[in-house]
Amino acid sequence: MRHSIEELRTFYGEPAGALVRRLLARRLDDAWGEAVNCDVLGIGYATPWLDAFIGARRLVAAMPGGQGVEHWPSIGKNRTVLVDDRALPFGAGAFDRVLLVHALEEADDAQGLLNEAVRVLAPAGRIILVAAARGGLWARAENTPFGHGRPFTRRQLERLVRSAGLEPTAWSQTLYVPPWGPLLPLADGLEQIGRHVMPGAAGVILLEATRQAYARVRPGGAVATVPVRTPALAPQPASRVRGDLAVRPERP
Repeated sequence: MRHSIEELRTFYGEPAGALVRRLLARRLDDAWGEAVNCDVLGIGYATPWLDAFIGARRLVAAMPGGQGVEHWPSIGKNRTVLVDDRALPFGAGAFDRVLLVHALEEADDAQGLLNEAVRVLAPAGRIILVAAARGGLWARAENTPFGHGRPFTRRQLERLVRSAGLEPTAWSQTLYVPPWGPLLPLADGLEQIGRHVMPGAAGVILLEATRQAYARVRPGGAVATVPVRTPALAPQPASRVRGDLAVRPERP
């Protein structure tokens, strides 16, 4: 059963949630920047980060039915929609960027959800999966949204995206600080130490993938791939240096 929209909103209004929002925003900015002139779709509970994509042509937040939906943004025209996460109400190739946050872990059919995300992804589009890390302490903290559902390893996410017809291009981790209130002020320092000393202690994995081939989804959710032959459709991947999702120097 998914976390309710009320529980998610409450968590991101607390100090721990504000920290998660800030650290994830740093990684997403490193990877995508402002996504100028792009159509961006957030699936799950991605609204805390969608505002950062300044210059995007269109921003849409798709919230699964088991979670519930909220009005977003608080001012102006609503950009959220309640969806069946195995049958998204968008046309094929409608979005240049797709971001999944709090989406895969509690999905009844994670592969079916990702197949739908790929269906609405443009041929040169880019997708980022954000998921609780199986080896991290946040996956064990039931007082956070990361402590519910199924956490993932990097290899599991790679297999998932390849099964959907995508190719992993970059990855990163964050949330090295344990999810305990007194330690949260140490988060920035632990981010620097954790990457070098305790890489397995990260609480969240981010995996970026692109279409190295068209994904043709057959009835029933099976995926067949057709090689892309047109150079103009080649994706623009993030930096592959040491597999890091970042395209800019690491920040302190």
